[in-house]
Parts: sequence; C-alpha cells; structure tokens
Amino acid sequence: MSTQIPKGPQAVQEWREDFANALDTYAPGSERERVLVRKIDWRIVPTIWILYTLSYLDRANIGNAKEGGMEQALHLTSTQYSIILLIFFVSYVIFEVPLNMMLTRVRPSIFLSALCFIWGGIAAAMGAVHSWQSLAGVRFALGVIEAGFAPGVAFYLSSWYKKHELARRFAIYYTATAVSGAFSGLLAGVITSHLDGARGIEGWRWLLIIEGVGSCFVACFTWKILPDWPATTSFLTEEEKFIAVQRLEWDGIGNTGNSSQTAPTHAEAAKMALTDWRTYILIVMYMLATGSQTIQYFIPQLVGQLGYSGYSKQYMTIPIYGVAFVCIVAFCFASDIMKERGNFITAASLLATVSFIICVAVDHGKAKYAFLCFGVGGVYAACPLTLLWVSNVIAQPAEKRAVAIALVNSLGNSASIYGSFLWPTNTGPRFVQGFACTTAFLFVLAILAQVLKVMLRRYPRPEDNLQGQLAKSGYESGETSKVSV
Repeated sequence: MSTQIPKGPQAVQEWREDFANALDTYAPGSERERVLVRKIDWRIVPTIWILYTLSYLDRANIGNAKEGGMEQALHLTSTQYSIILLIFFVSYVIFEVPLNMMLTRVRPSIFLSALCFIWGGIAAAMGAVHSWQSLAGVRFALGVIEAGFAPGVAFYLSSWYKKHELARRFAIYYTATAVSGAFSGLLAGVITSHLDGARGIEGWRWLLIIEGVGSCFVACFTWKILPDWPATTSFLTEEEKFIAVQRLEWDGIGNTGNSSQTAPTHAEAAKMALTDWRTYILIVMYMLATGSQTIQYFIPQLVGQLGYSGYSKQYMTIPIYGVAFVCIVAFCFASDIMKERGNFITAASLLATVSFIICVAVDHGKAKYAFLCFGVGGVYAACPLTLLWVSNVIAQPAEKRAVAIALVNSLGNSASIYGSFLWPTNTGPRFVQGFACTTAFLFVLAILAQVLKVMLRRYPRPEDNLQGQLAKSGYESGETSKVSV
C-alpha cells in the first residue's frame, strides 16, 4: 500500500484503516471500532439499565408505600419517616468506597448481579416490618448492599467507553431513575388498589414484596449477559479485545483487566485520589446535586398538596418522571456531542433553579405542577453529568478512578442525610423550606461547574496536555496509535 497520506477526509480515513490493518495497530474512528462499540452497547447498556431500574424501584418505592398506607399502618410521624430515609444513606456513604475498590479486583458480571439479588431480598423483607425501628434497620442493610452498585457502574462504564462516549450511555442508564419513578407510581397504584387485603396482606406490603422478588429473579440471568473487562471478556474475539483495550489507552483511560499493567495497591490508589484537589471540588458539586435530588422521595407528597388524592396522586407522579427522562437524554446526549460537561451542568441546574422559584411564587395549581416537572427534570439531568465528569477529570490509573468515583458518589450522597429533613409535612402546602434549600444548592452547583472549568484550563495535568497533542496529531495527520499488542 502507498505510504503517502492522501488528501480529503474520506480518503484519509480509508488510508488510516488500511495502514492500521497492515501494521496490526489501532486506528481511531475506524469501521472495526464502530462495529465493536455497537457490539458492546447491546451487551452492556440494556443490562445495566434493567439493574438500575430495579435498584431505584427498591430504594425509592418507600415514598409510594408511605402514601399507599404504610404511614397509617406503622403510625409514622414526619420525623420518623425522615430518619428511615436518612439511615439508608448512612450505610450507603460508609460502604461505597470499599465496595468500589473491591470491584477493581473481581468479575463485575458476578459482582453487580450478586448485589442485585441480595438487595432484592432485603427490599422484599421491608414488607414484613411492623414498626418504624425495624423498617429503619432493614433500610440500613439495603444501603450497605446498594452502596456498591451506582459507583460500580460508573467505574465499569468508564472501563469500556472513551470519555466522550460515556454521557450518551450513562444517560440511557440514568433514565432508569426516571422510568423507575414513573413505573413505581403506576405499579403502586395498581398493586395498592387491587391487592390490598389479598391473603390478609396490606397493599403497601405487597408493593415492597413484589418489587423486591422481581430484582432477585432478574439477577439470576444478568451475570450471564454482562461482560467483564475488555482484556479478559470471553464474548469478544482476540482482535476485538485488542481494539477495546487500545482505544481506551489512546483516550488516556487506564484500563482494568490488562495484566500487562502494574496496578497500584488500594492504599496507593486512595492516596492518589485523596491528594488530588479535583476530587474535592467534584465531591462538593455532587453533594449539591444529590442534596437536591432528595426531592424524589417527596414527589407523591408534593403532588398530593396540589389537590390530587387517592390513586390519582400515585398516577400524577408519572408525567414528572417523564419530563425527567427527556431532560436526562437531551442534556447528556448534547454534552457528549459537544464534548462539554460544565456548561450543561450549569444549564440543567439553572433550569431547576428558575422552575423551583416559580413553584413557590405562583398559586395556580397547574402552573406549580408544570414547573415542578421542569425542576425535577433539571435536577435529574445535573446529577449524572456531575458524576460523569469524574471519569473525564480523573481518568487514570483505573484504581485511582475507582476510588475517586466512589468518594464523590459516597460523600456526595451524604447530602441526602440532611436532605431527608428538608421537606417536613408541616411546611406544606408551599414547602418553602425544601424549595429554598434545593434552589440554593442548584444555583451554587451552576457556579461551581464554571469554576471547575476555569481551574482545569489553568491547572491541567501533564498527561492532559500530552493526550491532547496525541489526539490532535492522530486526527489531523491520519496517524494511528503506535501501541502494539
């Protein structure tokens, strides 16, 4: 083949692919890579979406259970309900880092599926409680197991996809939070109305039992579908494994599963993450995002204050999550296409900020409901974009990335501990306290996203400059990656 680089974008791309095939090297953007990514997508994205839907169903259905009769059956006060919510996040925060560090050393297909099976059993056990103290204890156990899932998936995806492929996949994955919220409202309405009293069991108990057992059932199959790491998975050919590994290294991502790499110890990885100033800014940002997202546990209550009651109150939560679904997809897809995180976090946060201010300021019920939809949509879009930024900012080594993601996710979720107290029943129907705090969180998040953008430009890591030069050189000259098998 000719070694002279042809002119024209299409000709250059064809020359690059021929050159890569001849030398058995990696050509960014080749047809072989596109085929590989589609093959990976069909295995990973639907499976983790289903798992995350079940995860959110089992953790967030307590709001529907409360409105479906649990509050009366257990004689819950507003304070007791807040304690039940926050106790989940106490264990969640404590166990995230150690569980995510464990994931770097085990098979993710078994690890993630096992978590789903166990949390399903624990969630079903909530249907057997008879006091708020026992419910709090079961929620604590649920937090221990679910602690490893969300940060584990964020790390898992970052070990398969390039930095600016992540948001689109993560967006699809994260829509599970909105779908599960909508589906939970629909399922709660059906179960609590049709199964209440069946076999002597209250409807809200049936809700918790059915959703928990469903998670156990699905987990029995997902471990056979999920691949492990790019270098060790069995569903790829040797050529596909090579491309999967090299494309991540070309993008500056430390890849797990490659035995040729010398991995830092857990202690070294933790030290690397804890001494990086970027970690702490991202922790604060995610605390603001997740603190705002605690509104999800009070959506049935907020809808009820707008005049809806009975089963219609459950069903009216569905459009809110529908808008959240659209916002997640729109913001995250646009973020990947534009290769930009900070501006989209700011835009989503400001959308929610303005919407929540209007919710408090107006008295018209339908207007309040409409802007509640937009506000929740902005919150749900800001959360995944903030967590995704960790994988872009702290890409390698993989062990450091795992610790950083777990730190950001765990300490970020600690905001949910005090966020659980922001919406007491006695502050209704306007809920000024909850809306004011949430609005403040989101406004500060919008500002911090721009601050971090400036800081990253002013204080880049040495590998950022090097990788940028390599990427620019590869795209403009048509050169391929020189990393061999």
